[in-house]
Amino acid sequence: MSEASLAVVASQAGGGRLPLLDAVAQMAPVRRVAVSGDGVPSTPGDRADRLSGGDLRSGAGAVAALRWFESTGATHLLWALSPQIELSAAGLRRLLAAAEDSGAAALYSDYFDRREDGSTTIHPLVDYQAGSLRDDFDFGQLVLISRAAIAGLADVITAEQGENAYGGWYDLRLRLSEHGEIFHLPEPTYVVQPEAAKAAGEAHFNYVDPRNRDYQFEMEQVATAHLKRIGAWLPPPSAGAVEGGGPFPVEASVVIPVRNRARTIADSTRSALGQGADFPFNVIVVDNHSTDGTTAILAELAAHDARLVHVVPRRTDLGIGGCWNEAIYHPQCGRYAVQLDSDDLYSDERTLARIVAEFHRGDYAAVIGSYTIVDFQLNVIPPGLIDHREWSDANGHNNALRIAGLGAPRAFHVPTLRTIGFPNVSFGEDYAVALQITRRYRIGRIYDSLYWCRRWEDNTDHALSLEAKNRYAVYKDRLRSIEIAARQQAGGRA
Repeated sequence: MSEASLAVVASQAGGGRLPLLDAVAQMAPVRRVAVSGDGVPSTPGDRADRLSGGDLRSGAGAVAALRWFESTGATHLLWALSPQIELSAAGLRRLLAAAEDSGAAALYSDYFDRREDGSTTIHPLVDYQAGSLRDDFDFGQLVLISRAAIAGLADVITAEQGENAYGGWYDLRLRLSEHGEIFHLPEPTYVVQPEAAKAAGEAHFNYVDPRNRDYQFEMEQVATAHLKRIGAWLPPPSAGAVEGGGPFPVEASVVIPVRNRARTIADSTRSALGQGADFPFNVIVVDNHSTDGTTAILAELAAHDARLVHVVPRRTDLGIGGCWNEAIYHPQCGRYAVQLDSDDLYSDERTLARIVAEFHRGDYAAVIGSYTIVDFQLNVIPPGLIDHREWSDANGHNNALRIAGLGAPRAFHVPTLRTIGFPNVSFGEDYAVALQITRRYRIGRIYDSLYWCRRWEDNTDHALSLEAKNRYAVYKDRLRSIEIAARQQAGGRA
């Protein structure tokens, strides 16, 4: 422990002093401190170095920090994603001891959130795994990096990625995961001030906001290079949909899983039944034992339209994925199954026809459309259209491992889907299926808005607790981990 030493670097986006650097500059293990960021009018303490290259999240900023660290002679680099935190000598010693004992390439810890009234509450983070390659993975505000893990990386990053505008930190931490373990210390070692906590939070749809498209394309390039290095990158799939599986009673089925949506289920069901098409279709609503009047509403609608197939499962342990399985294996399911959530609407009466026409055009295993975010009254709200234009036929199936979803409405070729099936969960079930399909089969994309996605107080992802957010994040990361392993076994290659 006595031989360990630290260099500390933090970004500053504006003027003023940095509490973190002011504090750590006086702590015994710290040899050097530095501040990174263009246009910074002041720096903390006499021991602080000033780095060029901009924010640490950029390529130039990350490379500048790495080169500076090489000159310090310190054994570890403390990388501050935000300087607006409180770190004690005891917390710093604990981070450094855990890093040394674990031999990790990088280490991060839980922390305390300071509330406006001055009190604190613990903020747990989740463990890093192979599938944690999403660019919004939450490391908190501090990451401790070992010298051995980043030796020579500044030259490698410069040669392979150049000075990208956004992906410096993302590229660095993916490379760290290739050189050793990224270790999560499940105990708080510092305090995050309210301003930093607020800045760290991101809106639910930021990752698909069209205003962030340049960012997304750059992140895709970084992620793709990582997948190639670990042998999980695959060339575009050439296989079409699985043949056979018929005959089918109808060409397409709109599938609506529902539980307790008395306020919206009639609107959604009528939107599906109101589709205009020159082929037979039905609407399969899987009513997961609703108790709020939803069942009676559906029974009334079904009494007036034979195309509505109202299914109440025998089982009582089904999530959304389990309800989807009830629909796709139902004897009245059509050749194509098209998603509609129980509180959403199709944007017009031609949505179903457009999706089926796309299937016929491309022999796809799945077709995914685009949607518009609206409020309960169907007024468009930011960010508006979500079209996932980062998708490409050449690399979309690889980039799917980085992002949180592929779009909506999602539609599937049922014989192909039956070879996979849905996991019996109520979050990420569609992502689990999409990953497997994109690995094996071609999918079609429609970039026009086909779907009104309502954001309202009863959404399943509205006002989630931190515990629920972490649980969902771990699950999707695990899906990616499984998928990466499958792609590596399938012969992933550059």
